[in-house]
Amino acid sequence: MSVHKIIVIDDDIVLCELLTEYLEKEGYQITTVHNGKEGVKAALSEDFDLIILDVMLPGMGGFDVLRTIRKQKMTPTLMLTAKGDDTDKIAGFEMGADDYLPKPYNPKELLARIRAILRRSTDTLQKNIPEIISAGGFTLNTAKLTASYKDNPLGLTVVEFKILEMLVSNIGKAVSREDIAMRVLDRELSSYDRSIDVHVSNIRKKTSQPEIIKSIRGAGYQLIPENVL
Repeated sequence: MSVHKIIVIDDDIVLCELLTEYLEKEGYQITTVHNGKEGVKAALSEDFDLIILDVMLPGMGGFDVLRTIRKQKMTPTLMLTAKGDDTDKIAGFEMGADDYLPKPYNPKELLARIRAILRRSTDTLQKNIPEIISAGGFTLNTAKLTASYKDNPLGLTVVEFKILEMLVSNIGKAVSREDIAMRVLDRELSSYDRSIDVHVSNIRKKTSQPEIIKSIRGAGYQLIPENVL
């Protein structure tokens, strides 16, 4: 089994040292970078399985780092945000982050998030899921984690792909936010957690036909069959 490679982009050197020691004991290969520009350079020069990215970085901030990386790579990204700062969380999701964790965090919670993200990236290869799924104008390649809408590539993050996969597999049926969170994020939603809503909004924008995914009050989201639009 190959070792998962993780890059941590955070200016807190002491924290990075502690995190490296902790995660290496869990079997991960860790690279640390302490500023945004070097983080971009490192993330683009090597194929990492996960990026752990702090929002508050000197010089080039975390959002600019993510925006720059996303122009070339869709590497799964976990953002570290200021505690309780929903603005940071939403902004990160809109730019393509897969998940977030507020600082200060429990190392065990971080490890759980890391495992969930990496599992999302690989679980389709280990399950009996059709390699190609087509419905509602969408074509999903579950092996490559790529998707297109009416032959136009969408450039989805892993989380966005997994959400769309659920909707396409249940076309015409409402899928609850709670079910999506448990299947895709591997956790329950808190009362004011808008992460699923922001990810769905991103998918809608990328299709250029937002009405294809309908919000069902009290029920969740529904992918509308083409003949109903």
